[in-house]
Amino acid sequence: MTRAAWPLSRRLRAALAGALLGAAACGAGEQAAGDSDGGEYPSRRLTWTIPFGPGGGNDRMARTLVEILGRYELYPLPILPVNRAGGSGAQGWGQLYAARGDVYHISTVSGSFIALPLQADVPWGPGDFTPVALLAADDLVLAVPGDSPIGTFEDFVERARETSPAIGGVGALSVDFMIVHHLGRLAGFEPRYVSFNAHGELAAAALSRSLDAVVTSPGEGMGLLASGDLRPILYVGPEAPDWLAHVPTAPELGYEEAMISMPRGVVLPPDVPDEVRQWWIEALRAAVETREWSDFLASNGLRPDLRFGDDFARYLEAVTGAFTEVFTELGVLEP
Repeated sequence: MTRAAWPLSRRLRAALAGALLGAAACGAGEQAAGDSDGGEYPSRRLTWTIPFGPGGGNDRMARTLVEILGRYELYPLPILPVNRAGGSGAQGWGQLYAARGDVYHISTVSGSFIALPLQADVPWGPGDFTPVALLAADDLVLAVPGDSPIGTFEDFVERARETSPAIGGVGALSVDFMIVHHLGRLAGFEPRYVSFNAHGELAAAALSRSLDAVVTSPGEGMGLLASGDLRPILYVGPEAPDWLAHVPTAPELGYEEAMISMPRGVVLPPDVPDEVRQWWIEALRAAVETREWSDFLASNGLRPDLRFGDDFARYLEAVTGAFTEVFTELGVLEP
């Protein structure tokens, strides 16, 4: 461990000591922090479920957090990251849901965490899990193939009103889907949304010129955007990162209503003791103070958005309501 890590680790230990003081004083027979083994938390290896395949936004965020937690001894024992891809996250979050009360399982969430239960037969919803923290918002980019004759978003809209463009995104009913249809409704064109299971498939389709445009997160599309294989024409967020500062934003062009961000957060299984949730809140508060986390946000085009515990729970409830409204408006859900 580096010398620079020690001050942060001491601050975290002090914070955790305060957070768990009440639990420790409850009685000699009670668990200090809700550990299912009856000992001080944590006392075992942690399994970090990544509900998508390697290389995507959820995977990169989870592995960055695992690295930070280990480097600064914020979680003092091994953490095992496990990719459990399938069903737009259904398999991974389903396993976390089945680990009810297990304080040694955790997962990262994204837009599908909210959208999936609205249109798929899964036994859980966002409110069934133990909310720990929202850490960032992932705004998306509308991009065309690098050799497309389209130069600007205005050019794209003009042609789209005549041709009904094929626009690709990840997930059948996802944030990508909602943004595409919002843009079409607001700009007056009928998009043909084409869904893919993973960003690699989306990128391959874009490069083969079988799509007129794609929606992608800056982090996932960074390589193709930097190489010029994809050319961004609209940043669907309030403020583009520095390396996309030349791209007009949705508010600048009057499409603020189309802005729907991909939430990047952390949840525990259902029925985890509040003491353990508070332990994780303090651990993640410390993690997001590190230089490594700041670098991760900058390099992946993520916008900081910190909401812990009950604030995160209220956020999930509000966004679930907003997603429900959008899906109903688009005819995906019955009123």
